[in-house]
Amino acid sequence: MPVTTRRRAATAVLAAASIVAVAACSGGQDEPEADGPTTLTIFTMQGTDQDLDTNRFTDHVREQLDIEIEFQTTTYDATAASEARQISLASGDLPDVYMLVSWVDQFTQTELLNLSSQGVLLPLNDLIEEHAPNIQQAFEDHPEYEDLATAPDGNIYGLPQWNDCFHCTYQAKLWINTDWLDTLGLEMPTTTEEMREVLAAFVTEDPNGNGQADEIGVTGSAGLNSLIPYFMNAFEYDPLGGEVTDLSLGLDGDEVVAQAVTDEWRQGLQYVSELYADGLIDQAAFTQNVEAMQAKGNNADAVIMGGCTALHPAVCVELSDDNPRHTIYDAAPPLVGPNGDQFTTYSFPSSPGAMFAITAQATEAEQVAAIQLADILYSFEGHALGQFGPEGVGWRLPEPGEVALDSALEPTLARIATDPDNPDSVNGAWGSNAQLYSPAEWRNSEVQPEDVYLADGYERRLFEATQLYEDAAPMDQVLPYWNLWVDGSLSNELATLQTNIESYISQTNVEFVTGQRDITDDAAWDAYVQGFDGLGLPRYLEIYQQAYDASLAG
Repeated sequence: MPVTTRRRAATAVLAAASIVAVAACSGGQDEPEADGPTTLTIFTMQGTDQDLDTNRFTDHVREQLDIEIEFQTTTYDATAASEARQISLASGDLPDVYMLVSWVDQFTQTELLNLSSQGVLLPLNDLIEEHAPNIQQAFEDHPEYEDLATAPDGNIYGLPQWNDCFHCTYQAKLWINTDWLDTLGLEMPTTTEEMREVLAAFVTEDPNGNGQADEIGVTGSAGLNSLIPYFMNAFEYDPLGGEVTDLSLGLDGDEVVAQAVTDEWRQGLQYVSELYADGLIDQAAFTQNVEAMQAKGNNADAVIMGGCTALHPAVCVELSDDNPRHTIYDAAPPLVGPNGDQFTTYSFPSSPGAMFAITAQATEAEQVAAIQLADILYSFEGHALGQFGPEGVGWRLPEPGEVALDSALEPTLARIATDPDNPDSVNGAWGSNAQLYSPAEWRNSEVQPEDVYLADGYERRLFEATQLYEDAAPMDQVLPYWNLWVDGSLSNELATLQTNIESYISQTNVEFVTGQRDITDDAAWDAYVQGFDGLGLPRYLEIYQQAYDASLAG
């Protein structure tokens, strides 16, 4: 296929890409007059290997829009970035644009409502309609994205990241040592009792063959990689409250409910507590950090880890072509519990709130330039240049025979590894700062090696593993927290309720599992359930019920 034809095929993957980045500069409207070049002041994150002032993509934007750009930068450290943004907002000397990174720090929905009501952040609706054809196309292609961006009053006060990461959507996975299954002549476990038998064999039958009782059945770590959600989903749907969404709530019909007080939840905790009491779970799994967990996966003397709970196996063991140990860990499917239940956690992959916002500091000309800058990132070429760098340096077009991550899609581009000796490779892109719009058709059309056990084929490995989980997500029980705009006047009350309730669930559930509380004792369970009343669970449910009802009303 000629290069021009392949470029057209790549561009066609995103409908928005039919509108090239340069077209976004005009928007088909007369631009406001300005004295001299327009200068945008942008508050953003900057990596240690970046210099945004001299960055190749910065030069591209300057040329495309005929503007100057001045950066106010902070680091990718979440705490430092959040503090720097709050200082910026409080200073009275605002930038024209905040361009943030969602997984580091961004505006929450409550902040968008409060700051817009104070006149700090501007509505973007008219700017998008007049000057941002690529963003308009994105809204047309994915109406749910426009819904995510739109406040209850109908205004868009900031652009959230749309990152349709398939494997990120199903967080609660277990990666099991399939070498040990083969050594012991065991099948992949599919039920809770089969899993109990497999873990018992792992810790008692010396599958690593060193004659020592050093095997760990399954491990995890405190927080995001908790063992509880994967196992709980065989009994009761676990929305990963306190770990990812900070919201351990679900739906029963149209009623917002708390799963952590049900009889099924108690059954799940009892099952995990039995595994723990029998030594089938790493005794440090609920207190150790990720580094300690990975040290066990990478143990130099012998393979000692039978499995781990994590979003992806590289959290638990080194991902390297030089050390193939990671290749022995494959995803176990969601387990079927004693009541016939088989759930998996669904986590909305995109972040409510906003990565991109324009402030009242911006003049009319600067507002137009700002939305045009964002619009560039919604085109195929602009996204590729912004996230990966120059063509031929950070990415290339596909070659004949190469296969997209989703083999049903036409491949669009392949990434090129960073060359530390090439400044355009090291400082050629904005990276995550430019990743505003990554729908499934963008992410899944990227070229990936077909060998899933190569480090370069890791994304395909995760894509294929996640297919085990997608059908088990009980979408009728999933509370769409990402599209619930809570009244800003309730933000302080809600923050207190949420912190207290989610911390209580996280702490007490570990206490039940580790035996500090007796899960078999009715009095202990009743005391746990009653404890929620003192923390304001009824009010917590009421606030989210109101927000959910409002979302249904449109």
